[in-house]
Amino acid sequence: MSHSELEPSGRSAAPQEGREPLEQYIADVSRWVAAALSGIVPEQWDVPQVLRESMEYSLQAGGKRLRPLLVTAACEALGGSREAALPVAAAIEMVHTYSLIHDDLPAMDNDDYRRGKLTNHKVFGEAMAILAGDSLLTHAFYSVVQASRKYGVPAERVLSIVEDLAEMAGPRGMVGGQVADMEGEQGMTDLQQLQYIHLHKTGDLMIFSLLAGGRIAGADEGQLEALRRFGTQIGLAFQIQDDILDLVGDESKLGKKTGSDIKQQKVTYPYFIGLEASREEVKQLTAAAHLAILKGGFQDPSRLLEIADYLMSRDH
Repeated sequence: MSHSELEPSGRSAAPQEGREPLEQYIADVSRWVAAALSGIVPEQWDVPQVLRESMEYSLQAGGKRLRPLLVTAACEALGGSREAALPVAAAIEMVHTYSLIHDDLPAMDNDDYRRGKLTNHKVFGEAMAILAGDSLLTHAFYSVVQASRKYGVPAERVLSIVEDLAEMAGPRGMVGGQVADMEGEQGMTDLQQLQYIHLHKTGDLMIFSLLAGGRIAGADEGQLEALRRFGTQIGLAFQIQDDILDLVGDESKLGKKTGSDIKQQKVTYPYFIGLEASREEVKQLTAAAHLAILKGGFQDPSRLLEIADYLMSRDH
């Protein structure tokens, strides 16, 4: 396959006439999910107030809401209902948020700030931060089930979503990637080891989000496989772009200091293959993601194509 065949095509990802631009779509989904996450634990439940506040603090701390965005876009690419996708979109944001709370702890990355705000443990203490993360992870599964309870998504589809989430957020997925990342800090000499970290620590939750959106809309096995390939490519591209931005990004846009990877002596893609080669790798991965979706038989894949290009060119 030639290089030109893999080039991302702005034409194929162009918004349809009369449809809101991608930036507005992202903002709308973000607000929609943020509203759902506000008071996500039912008010009638007898839950300690400080736990509610700690969970809410991190859930409403901003961020791209990328994973809920992927759930929504994948569902809509197959003609599915955004409303039916909401409980799963909220669930994956809870899992992502729990992972950030725990990542920031002194025993892990020891960060004082996240998205320009004090990290959870700096506000509520380490013990409460751990418990808030535990609560978010557990409550995510409750939220997934509501896709069936409240919106009538067939139970068999929801069962597959629960299974995917347990696999991709657990030891085979995100947690396994985090462990490999910690072990890699002791010395990493293999690019494949770094790929494993990126694909599992970051990529697996993105793959889950796409598969979940597809399942809600009734995707067939071929479409699910296309979403999996798409997610694998953009997940790796996303993390390589993070590596690049840590070197050359604008701190005011990123909401955090650049150069942290170098200071922590973390091995990154630019370390292994150089900055320009890393940029080219992001382009090629994005092109491969386009190809996977364009061959997947989707009703309207344009949003997914736009999102892939957005992630490739993002500056924060």
